[in-house]
Amino acid sequence: MTSTAPAGVGQAVRLALGTASALGFARFAYGLLLPAMRDDLHWTLADAGAMSAANGLGYLLGALLATGLIRRLGAATAFRAGMALTAGALAATAVSGAYPLLLAIRALAGATGAVVFIAGGVIASHAAARAASAVPITVYFAGAGLGIVVSGVTVPLLGVHWRLAWLGLGVAAALAALVSWSTAGTDGDQRPTAGRARLRPLWATTLAYLLFATGYIAYITFLSAYLTDRHAPVGQVVLTWTALGAAVAVAPALWSRPIADWPGSRALATLLAVLGGGSALVLVSSTPPVVLLSALVYGATFMGVPAAVTAVLRAHVPATDWTATLAALTTVFAAGQTAGPWLAGLVADRTSPVAALAWTAVLCTAGAAIALVGRPATPHRHHTSPTDGAP
Repeated sequence: MTSTAPAGVGQAVRLALGTASALGFARFAYGLLLPAMRDDLHWTLADAGAMSAANGLGYLLGALLATGLIRRLGAATAFRAGMALTAGALAATAVSGAYPLLLAIRALAGATGAVVFIAGGVIASHAAARAASAVPITVYFAGAGLGIVVSGVTVPLLGVHWRLAWLGLGVAAALAALVSWSTAGTDGDQRPTAGRARLRPLWATTLAYLLFATGYIAYITFLSAYLTDRHAPVGQVVLTWTALGAAVAVAPALWSRPIADWPGSRALATLLAVLGGGSALVLVSSTPPVVLLSALVYGATFMGVPAAVTAVLRAHVPATDWTATLAALTTVFAAGQTAGPWLAGLVADRTSPVAALAWTAVLCTAGAAIALVGRPATPHRHHTSPTDGAP
């Protein structure tokens, strides 16, 4: 047992470059670039939200295709191809300011990012099974924090030069693809069994995940717009985003044990409740210390939610159905984060950017309540060998 855990964690660290690229760069960095793009291209907040929604729609389509691709190509090949295409899509975002073209490119980045996310999640799930630990899963999802830190340190310093920023993100994603290329080894080239999605026993988890997806994305999409409207200096923006990303990176140390040890969806409910409370802090005060605290709490919790959902899946679904169920949950997640930023942007246009952050607080708190009262039934009992159900 002790010999497998370090290997699983080491693999997850390299896999984490997938979430750094697919989420940290391709999804979350857009929030940093939104103010410059909005001013240069004369967007409303609804326009800006629709751009994020296009990325979410692409993510939805990618999630629908991911299971078939993984079955045909293997998780490792799907992961590698998704990483390479995500890097290309990020660099292509710098080519034009035409709104329809940008919508299409953002959708492409979402689709390829979903394939990376699901393929890497399948590989990380089986690494966790072999290591008998939730650590590989939480480390994998924490990779998004690395992407946020890199974006937060570099993008604001480029000011209005949003095209250069997208090009730089493309280069960073290409480097991540090269470093993570061999991460799955021969394990990731095995094809998963057909399996089927099992959402019925996870109905409360699924609904809570939908509310989370619809809500969480508004905070990170409109955080920079919120700070810009309050004339926050560049230093505060850099500090806030860097702290948020660093909190994501240390989240495994906080949540790995609760996710592994707490029964049912208790860890999921706790994460969503803390996330809702952290998001609500900016409604109390817009002073830098409060905003920084809000970003820290948000960062320390939001990527723990997919890890907690994956842990619930592993406890209540047979290993042969992990890929199909993970893809189905990711589809639900993608649907929520497609609608979320556009709806929050509409609300914010009629009120203020702070309404988008309130949106996050309300929906995540509601998700926590549902996860708490609708715990799954008795865990499914299955035995997992190093190759059982491996993709």
